[in-house]
Amino acid sequence: MIIVAITGASGVVLGVKLLKALKKLNINTGLLISDTAKTIIDYELDISYENIIKIADEYYQTNDLTASVNSGSFKFDSLVIIPCSMKTLSAIANGYASNSITRVADVAFKERRKIIIVPRETPLRTVHIENMLSISKEGGIILPPILGYYSKIENLDDMENFIIGKVLDSLGINNDLYKRWELN
Repeated sequence: MIIVAITGASGVVLGVKLLKALKKLNINTGLLISDTAKTIIDYELDISYENIIKIADEYYQTNDLTASVNSGSFKFDSLVIIPCSMKTLSAIANGYASNSITRVADVAFKERRKIIIVPRETPLRTVHIENMLSISKEGGIILPPILGYYSKIENLDDMENFIIGKVLDSLGINNDLYKRWELN
């Protein structure tokens, strides 16, 4: 199972696209959506968070620290936080597990499971970079949604697919969501 967490940063569409891509690949998913992400979903997307929940195989409330997903004995392969707010990034980097998203990240690190964080902020403060470095030192993958122009991106969908393809690559999942580098 891959846990997908959508936090309160712009770019919630990336979390939705990742869920859809994993569903298409028949990969079991668990979903966490922060309260702030629900507000941003209403603002940025033409789909309700209730309909996003239906895409996932399992859904966990972010304020329920008794949910099974918060335990190290709960089996999941990877966690992807997409998009990841700087608030969530800071909490994870500093071991502040105050909700299910930050607790699952805590579990992923202590159990040596794969964790991918797609931070959404620009420009970055020094403390943002330090928090990313802290997570990277623990083995987390920091995957900012930065475009690869070699893939000849033509529209927003291409841009988003490039990022989702890179996330899938980092998870070790074959995909053809973007044009790979080729020198002619």
